[in-house]
Amino acid sequence: MASATSNIAFDDIFTINAIDKEGKKFDRVSRLYAHSKNYDMDLTLDYNIELFPLQQDQSFALALASSLARGGAQATTSGAEGTADDPEDKDRDVWRPDGKGRRGLEEDYEYVMYGKVYKFDQGTNEIVTAYASFGGLLLALTGSYRHLTSLVLGEPIYVLMRK
Repeated sequence: MASATSNIAFDDIFTINAIDKEGKKFDRVSRLYAHSKNYDMDLTLDYNIELFPLQQDQSFALALASSLARGGAQATTSGAEGTADDPEDKDRDVWRPDGKGRRGLEEDYEYVMYGKVYKFDQGTNEIVTAYASFGGLLLALTGSYRHLTSLVLGEPIYVLMRK
């Protein structure tokens, strides 16, 4: 029930420590390494440098969301508990390249990727790493499991970024 108010699973400000420290592998893609201000998280992220150019020591906001739909606008239906494809139907036209459809969280960000959470690694004590893939562009987010409890293995995820 609490998730009805927000689809954002994680949100923080990151500062870039390094870009392509292991060398550049692709022309339009770089890998950034960053640390968050509020939750003491480490981020490794592949991103398109033409669409979203970044530099070392630059800060940016990053959010991970389960849906682009804005919170609070959840439709309620009585009857059977929601089926697995209900959320997908609800979000199907949130964003469309022709500019039609409902507007969602993407309106508040400059760079958005859609992918899937594919792995969790248990580190030491309460430290875990969540991994997601966005069409081959990878994300690794490491820190306290308390900040990653809303991420679900196998579930779709959006990365939203702004400077």
